[in-house]
Amino acid sequence: MTLLPQTAPARLPSLALPGLSLPPGLGLPLVLVLIAALTGALPFLRLVLAAAAPGGVFAPEAAFTEMASRAAVTATLHSLETAAGSTLGALLIGTTAALLLAVTDVRGRRPLAFGLVFSMMIAPQVAALAFLSLFSPTSPVLSALGLAAAPGTPNPLLGRGGIILVMALHHAPLVAITLWSGLRAVPHSLVEAAQMEGAGPATITLRVLLPVLRPQIVAAGLLAFVAGIGNFGIPALLGLPVNYLTLPTLIYRRLSSFGPAGLPDAAALSILVGLVAGAGILAGLLMASRHRGRVEIERPLEPFWRLGRAGTAVAAGLWLLLALKLGLPFLALIGEALTPALGVPLSWQSLTVDKFAEVLLRQDVTMRAFRNSFLFAGAAALLLSLLSIAFAYGLERRMGRFRRVVEVAIELPYALPGVVLAIACILLFLKPLPLLGVSIYATPFIILFAYMARFLPLALKAPLAAMAQIEAHHEEAARLDGVTTWQMLRFIVAPVLAPAAAVSALMVFLIAFNELTVSALLWSSGTETLGVVLFSLKEAGLAGEAAAVAVSASAVILVVMLGLDALGRRLPGPVLPWRI
Repeated sequence: MTLLPQTAPARLPSLALPGLSLPPGLGLPLVLVLIAALTGALPFLRLVLAAAAPGGVFAPEAAFTEMASRAAVTATLHSLETAAGSTLGALLIGTTAALLLAVTDVRGRRPLAFGLVFSMMIAPQVAALAFLSLFSPTSPVLSALGLAAAPGTPNPLLGRGGIILVMALHHAPLVAITLWSGLRAVPHSLVEAAQMEGAGPATITLRVLLPVLRPQIVAAGLLAFVAGIGNFGIPALLGLPVNYLTLPTLIYRRLSSFGPAGLPDAAALSILVGLVAGAGILAGLLMASRHRGRVEIERPLEPFWRLGRAGTAVAAGLWLLLALKLGLPFLALIGEALTPALGVPLSWQSLTVDKFAEVLLRQDVTMRAFRNSFLFAGAAALLLSLLSIAFAYGLERRMGRFRRVVEVAIELPYALPGVVLAIACILLFLKPLPLLGVSIYATPFIILFAYMARFLPLALKAPLAAMAQIEAHHEEAARLDGVTTWQMLRFIVAPVLAPAAAVSALMVFLIAFNELTVSALLWSSGTETLGVVLFSLKEAGLAGEAAAVAVSASAVILVVMLGLDALGRRLPGPVLPWRI
């Protein structure tokens, strides 16, 4: 199995054009720069060009008119209020959970952390569907408790309040993961010094740790805000039925109504989404630049708060949070999938698996969607795991001062909302490709390209961290023996980075398998993904079938996460976010 074509060795005389000589060792960096430009910079440059110069003539007036339209302004305000409201909730829930699990001796820390991360790994549209099922007047869970609303009562989660609530719960683990990362960089000696001064656990947490974590708290809030701006699944299921539009759902509605003719307006709106999200990203980068100092710690922070008798109550509170966030909604979802029709009470007599059989064995579109999601997510994960090894080596050893430029280009598709990337890909591949004369628009390859562009930064995290810990003397010795770059990658670097690349590949698969934001705009007949089919089933009023798809897809995510957890035990350091 090859990592890169053998047309990119370290010695390049065979690749040199007439009259052009490339320095030795430039081949790999050049290939990586071209890939980063193709997947990162080029789609967004095409998006800006489509908005500012439609038809090849510089005329941004139409784009400005669309951005200033009443619908765009209203959708922007809706995006800002739901993102800001959910960010506040996510910060409150995520910070509390992160501190309780990191600094106290509460029992069950690992399974609690696993459950929180699992609740974030399931797709946003699945989370929205689960909460819709829980609070529906026909909810099996609330009906069993005698708390269900009267038939015909509107679902209270539809609209702004429900979007804010579900997004806050969904993004809270993102805040917790960011703070766990910050807490790993806090030396335990800081706590010991405070304890020697007579400070108690509460004082240490409030007056020592929280001030130290202020940059991470701000960064976590900005991450949650940007995630809220770009979220499509939750506003689509909770907002579209009551015509509460955010920017991503407005773009979806424009393209659904006008098709390719709506691309110029969609491009302008995508730039508006990018500007709003970019403000949050820029603020995060500024915050990170102020706190870029690296501190060497001999002993990382360990739990120092002995709860004693209060430990049972704290553990019960965390499990209750997990039950409200994950357990009860999924019980409602499972109940809806197991009942023969809406409003039928769930009992041993009424229980049926017919909906699962329908979506998994009999319905062509859902069976095709499962196959497509496995293929798209699996292919993207496999290709990115191979590519991440080359990128990790190139960025760490070969890029030098250009490393940050390449990293920014790579991170752009992951940082900006997925709807922006989707519109950029449509514009980039709508016409036939130069030289090849074929178009990948409305084919599976455009979805695969979008997945690879979006999730390359995620695939790079573990291999890049592992590469930074590898000493260079083996590579230097191999280079003295005349080993080419290709041989270096294949025989020296790849075996060392393979475990980290495998973990990254599984993480990519986890997120890509249920993805909706990108594929909602890129799918065509025959290339439906699970996220698209689930959304379509819900829109068609087939809530039971949608619930069966959601439960089945979430079971796949759970199995992959359990496999990741088993694999992660062999890796040094906290590669997996829930292994605190």
